[in-house]
Amino acid sequence: MDDIRLPYGVVVPAKELELKAAKAGGPGGQSVNTTDSKIELRWDVRGSFALSSAQRERLLERLGPRLTNDGVLLLSGTEHKSQHRNREAVLARFSAIVGDALAPPRQRRRTRPSRGAKQRRLDAKKRRAEVKKLRRPPET
Repeated sequence: MDDIRLPYGVVVPAKELELKAAKAGGPGGQSVNTTDSKIELRWDVRGSFALSSAQRERLLERLGPRLTNDGVLLLSGTEHKSQHRNREAVLARFSAIVGDALAPPRQRRRTRPSRGAKQRRLDAKKRRAEVKKLRRPPET
């Protein structure tokens, strides 16, 4: 297996990924109990040398629900009957999930309300004040 290239210059070495085959459950006929078609991928985010400290913190925060208590990302693939196709599917999903989580936060561009937006807000406040004024008891 080759190293995995992710966005933002991150290359995960193949030796950091642990791929293991297991027996898949569910329907599949006679061969379901004899073939190891399920693929489980494990990647230690906390112990990875492929990440900078900022990237590691970002991944730990964004992938939090998907990680174990030790900071290990677990993915499994059972979509296909073939072990090879499940391996490709898990690696593709790994690249997509980690690639999305690596994206740096976008900077907020400050904007100002337009003149029309200010005028609409003031008009709405005036209408509301008028409705409340009509609810008051008459002055004597």
